[in-house]
Amino acid sequence: MSQDFRLPDLGEGLPEAELVQWMVAVGDTVTLNQTIAEVETAKAVVELPSPHAGTVTALHAQAGDVVAVGSVLISFDTGQTDAAPRPAAAAPAQTAAAAPAAEASEPGDQARGEQAQPNLVGYGAAPRGAARPQRRARVAGTVAAASDTAVLEAAPHDAIQLGDVERPVERPRSTPPVRKFAKQLGIDLALVEATGASGVITRADVEAYAARTGAMAAALAPAEPAEEFEMPRTGAAGDRTTRTPIRGVRRLTAEAMVRSAFTAPHVTTFLTVDVTATNELIASLKADRGLQEHRIGIMAVAAKAVCLALGRHPGLNSKWDDDAGEIVEHHYVNLGIAAATGRGLVVPNIRDAQELTLVELADAIRALAETARSGKTPPADMMGGTFSITNVGVFGVDAGTPIINPGEAGILALGAVRRQPWEHRGEIALRDVMTLALSFDHRLVDGEQGSRFLVDVADILREPGRAMLLR
Repeated sequence: MSQDFRLPDLGEGLPEAELVQWMVAVGDTVTLNQTIAEVETAKAVVELPSPHAGTVTALHAQAGDVVAVGSVLISFDTGQTDAAPRPAAAAPAQTAAAAPAAEASEPGDQARGEQAQPNLVGYGAAPRGAARPQRRARVAGTVAAASDTAVLEAAPHDAIQLGDVERPVERPRSTPPVRKFAKQLGIDLALVEATGASGVITRADVEAYAARTGAMAAALAPAEPAEEFEMPRTGAAGDRTTRTPIRGVRRLTAEAMVRSAFTAPHVTTFLTVDVTATNELIASLKADRGLQEHRIGIMAVAAKAVCLALGRHPGLNSKWDDDAGEIVEHHYVNLGIAAATGRGLVVPNIRDAQELTLVELADAIRALAETARSGKTPPADMMGGTFSITNVGVFGVDAGTPIINPGEAGILALGAVRRQPWEHRGEIALRDVMTLALSFDHRLVDGEQGSRFLVDVADILREPGRAMLLR
C-alpha cells in the first residue's frame, strides 16, 4: 500500500521548513523511525524519522526546497493491503468521498490504529474509512464542499453571519504567523480558501486573497514611491553583489527583533564593574584538578549571579501577556544564552537554571554552545526562555544595547574584560574591569527595579563571596 508522509508541524508553529538533505533515495528500504531527511526550520536543523517501514517510492522535494507544513514530502510502499473495515452503512459515494480525506488525517491517527510501534514523528496516514467529515460552507443558501485539512484546532467556528451570507464552517486551518499576517491586513480567514492539498491556509493564500480584494495594496503601499536603483555591473564578472535568500535563523531573528523592538519599550542601563575578584576565583577553580574539565569562565559566574538576582527582582523574570491582559511572573529561570553560529544568532535556554550550581551552569553553557554551533539545537530548547544573557565581550566589544528576546522582560550583555587603571581601596591600581548593559521592558520594569537588579549582579561579580549571602 502506498503511503504519503506530509511535513508535520515540528512543534514550533512555523509554516514551512527548508529541506537540507535526504538521507534516503528512491528504492531504499527504510525501517520505522529511521532518519530519512534533515530539514532546517527558522530555529534549528531537525532530523525527520520515518513514520513507515517500507520502500521509498518517491521524493517530492529536493535539497534546498522550502516545503510548507502539510505538503507531501516522501512516499512509501509499505507492502500492506488496505484491510481496514469500512462502516457497513456507508454508501459507495460516501466511501469515495471519505478516502481522500483519510489520507490527510490528523497527526497521531496511524499510531492509534495502523501501527503498534511508537511513531516518533507522530504523523502518518489514518486508517482507511476513518475520515472526518469534510468542512462545508453555505453561501447565500448554497452548500459547497471544501477540502478537508490535516491540521485540527481545538474547536469549530460558530456560524458566521456576513450580511446575507451565512457560513457555518469550522475554524479556518492555518498557523499562528499566517493568522497574525491576516489580522494585520484586516482579512477574515474564514473568507480565504486554502489552495494546497492539505487544506491549510498559507501566507500565499492570504496574499492572493488580499491582491484580489485590494487589501494588500492598501496595507503595504508606501507613502511615496521608492526610487529604484540598479547596482552597477562590470564586464564578464557579472554582478557586484551577492543575494542570499532570507531564510531560517536569519529570517526568524529579524522578525523577532523587529517585533521586540516595536512592541516592548526598551530601556538600557549600563554599569562598569571591577571583576578582578571574579577572575581570581575563576583562576583558582581552573587550577583545581578536579574542576579542570568543566571550563568555568566569567559567563558561568555571570549566569549564577543573574539567577540569584532574579530571585530578588522577579519583575525581570516575567512577561507581558497581551492576549490575557496579565503580567506573568515566573518562579523558575529558563536562562537564554545567545550563541553566534554559522546560521545566525540563536538563543537556546537552560531549563531551571536557578537549581544549578556554578559547575553545572558552566557545563550546561558549554554543551548548549556546542550544540548550537552544530545546528542541532532541539526546537524546544529555544522556546520558553524567561531571561537572556549575551556575551559581546568575546568579540572585543565593551558595551551595547541588546534587544530583548520576545516574551522576556530583560537581557544582560557582558562586555570585554579590560585590564586598566581603577580606584581600589583609595588608590589607583590595575584592575580587571568590564561593562554590563541591561535592556529591560519598561512595561514590566521601571528604572529603579532595573538599576537595583543590575547592581546586585555587579556586586556578585565584584565580590563573588557575596553570593553566599543570597538565596
